[in-house]
Amino acid sequence: MSETPIPDAAPAAVAPPPVDRPPARRWPPISPALVVAIVALLVALWQWSETRREAAQLQGDLARRIADMETGNRDVRLLADQVRNNVRDIESRMGLLEARVLETQNQRIALETLYQELARNRDEWVLAEVEQILITAGQQLQLSGNVRAALIALEAADKRLARADRPTLIPVRRLINRDIERLRALPSVDVPGLALKLDNLIAAADDLPMASEQRPAAAPARSSPSAGGFWDRLVDEYGRDLKDLLRIRVTESRQVPLVAPEQAYFVRENLKLKLLSARLALLARDGDGFRTELRTSAKWIEQYFDPSAKPVANAITTLRQLSDNELAIRLPDIAESLEAVRTLRVSRERALR
Repeated sequence: MSETPIPDAAPAAVAPPPVDRPPARRWPPISPALVVAIVALLVALWQWSETRREAAQLQGDLARRIADMETGNRDVRLLADQVRNNVRDIESRMGLLEARVLETQNQRIALETLYQELARNRDEWVLAEVEQILITAGQQLQLSGNVRAALIALEAADKRLARADRPTLIPVRRLINRDIERLRALPSVDVPGLALKLDNLIAAADDLPMASEQRPAAAPARSSPSAGGFWDRLVDEYGRDLKDLLRIRVTESRQVPLVAPEQAYFVRENLKLKLLSARLALLARDGDGFRTELRTSAKWIEQYFDPSAKPVANAITTLRQLSDNELAIRLPDIAESLEAVRTLRVSRERALR
């Protein structure tokens, strides 16, 4: 584009020629559709910006949630690991429990089997035990006649059968109770008391005074010599000396055996043997032998010992009282009860076979 030269000076009076101005630009008329389009475009731009902002906000929220979820997932994984560990621990424990349960079941089965065997054999054991008790009671009656011991044994057998509580044992209990009543109806003999009295007599045998050891009564005091002459006093003294040398004693027709001092020991020992024989007969319930030994002992005491002495008189009285006791008691037989127990035990053994 070329520049227009400007003149250096222009006369003031001369007016510039008129400049032609271009005509003013006229805008075309705005149509409503364009306005609506512009408004729609603005609204769309606003909505897009809001949507973008919301999308960014949602994206941030989503990122936070994802971060939270990742944190939660880590916690969940940790919990899952713990759960897996716990599950493995529980599985191992369950395995141990199953093994123990299986062992317990085996033990229970074994115990049930053992209990069944014991239940089958318990009655046999009870019968065997009762049989031994009845055998002991029978021996006490037959050998020593000890009614008290036999009664205690029968009562023990009845209690043992009562604890078993079996209807099949009722007939045996009935027989045992019958034997118990028969033993209780027997007259009681205090065998220990009688044996104690015999022991006291045996212990006192060494202190019983012998008849041959009796001493004459003391001579009366001599009176003062008479106031006679010498010959009279001499005759009087010789007369008293002769009387002291010769004494006559009335024994009331009882002949006292003369026993030497060294023979007194054997007399006492023989008396002890007789009393021991009486004691053995007492324990054996031999009434005839018991009374025979007591009579012989009493006869020996009356013959060789001083009956006027109180210990001797007491010994003789005790022997007579002992001989009055009746030992020959007809003892009952418990063989029927024993046979019933044996029969029941044998029948059960055959049934088990």
